[in-house]
Amino acid sequence: MLLVQQIIENKEEFIQALAKRNFDAASSIEKIISLDEERRATQAKLDNTLAESNKISKEIGILFKNGEQQKATILKEKTSQLKETSKELSAKLNTVQEELTAILYTIPNIPHSSVAPGNTEEDNEEIFKEGTIPALEEGALPHWELAKKYDIIDFELGVKVSGAGFPIYKGKGARLQRALINYFLDKNTAAGYKEFQVPHLVNEASGYGTGQLPDKEGQMYHVTGDDLYLIPTAEVPVTNMYRDNLLQESDLPICCTGYTPCFRREAGSYGAHVRGLNRLHQFDKVEIVRIEKPENSYEALEGMVDHVKEILGELKLPYRILRLCGGDIGFTAALTYDFEVFSTAQDRWLEISSVSNFETFQANRLKLRYKDKNGKKQLAHTLNGSSLALPRVLAGILENYQTSKGIKIPEVLVPYCGFEYID
Repeated sequence: MLLVQQIIENKEEFIQALAKRNFDAASSIEKIISLDEERRATQAKLDNTLAESNKISKEIGILFKNGEQQKATILKEKTSQLKETSKELSAKLNTVQEELTAILYTIPNIPHSSVAPGNTEEDNEEIFKEGTIPALEEGALPHWELAKKYDIIDFELGVKVSGAGFPIYKGKGARLQRALINYFLDKNTAAGYKEFQVPHLVNEASGYGTGQLPDKEGQMYHVTGDDLYLIPTAEVPVTNMYRDNLLQESDLPICCTGYTPCFRREAGSYGAHVRGLNRLHQFDKVEIVRIEKPENSYEALEGMVDHVKEILGELKLPYRILRLCGGDIGFTAALTYDFEVFSTAQDRWLEISSVSNFETFQANRLKLRYKDKNGKKQLAHTLNGSSLALPRVLAGILENYQTSKGIKIPEVLVPYCGFEYID
């Protein structure tokens, strides 16, 4: 959530920056400024009313002490009027504050200066590419056919148990999933990230804290009986561990990692591009989260990018990195790098990781602050990244490593799997 004072001080710059997202912020920002003026005026009236009421209450005490009951009674009537006025002003203040907060929740983060304007993913900028796309033998199959051929993922059985988008992994497919999770976690912890096991359901405050709520696109599963939400990513519970915290500067940076299943309704997603593992309602992901001082956050972001690059280099998968344009960047992010692995059998790029800096956007919602060396309270910067999302990594391995002997396991995963081929 943007800071009101920053909006007031940078009104035109914010309107222009948000235009990169194709977001017309002019009317919303004018409304925010107007509501903030009303809030300040109402608060001032309330403060003056309370101050006057307190002053008169002290006078009443003195009058009673001096035996001047009649004067005291007259003033008591005035304090009753002031109390009624203060109740009305408090109610008005709450209403104005709620309206102000509701509008602030609708405005996305200000994109970083390096973010280019654009409308769709076609406008994203490729900034890095590595790996050789293998020349597959004749008759190479997409991963959903390979899964069926080697009996390692059963999409139809998942439909029977739950519905479309809930695959069941079997045998070596399940072991490969487990191997990837353990490998990712080991890489992350070796890089200094502390591992956490976190809840897979969160409360409403957590959803608002990291920006998943309000759920504008209907992506979250809501357990209505308990008013809980299934997590769309480990970012939500991990980051919310620090909600309402006042940290010390010496506590930073905070580096966390965790494995969780992730749940997304993916409303409106149909067609061949979502076949197989390309898009699921439940999938596994290992996440990295950082809390940083503002002056260090972009260096940390580059470090996270390099970390994911190292993992993909060890997996020997052909991949590229995109800097997302304004029209494709997430609501809460200031800057996002997407990693995409090349699916050789599908002849297309598949997103496998997003690494983002949210600057103070989440921290303001979370009330996540730290005390600097001068004792001043500052909002921290939050960052997160997939390290990595399993379904499309698995799809890339199955398709790019298929041979006439079977599916070769990337060398780095063999110690985790205990086998070299799926055959």
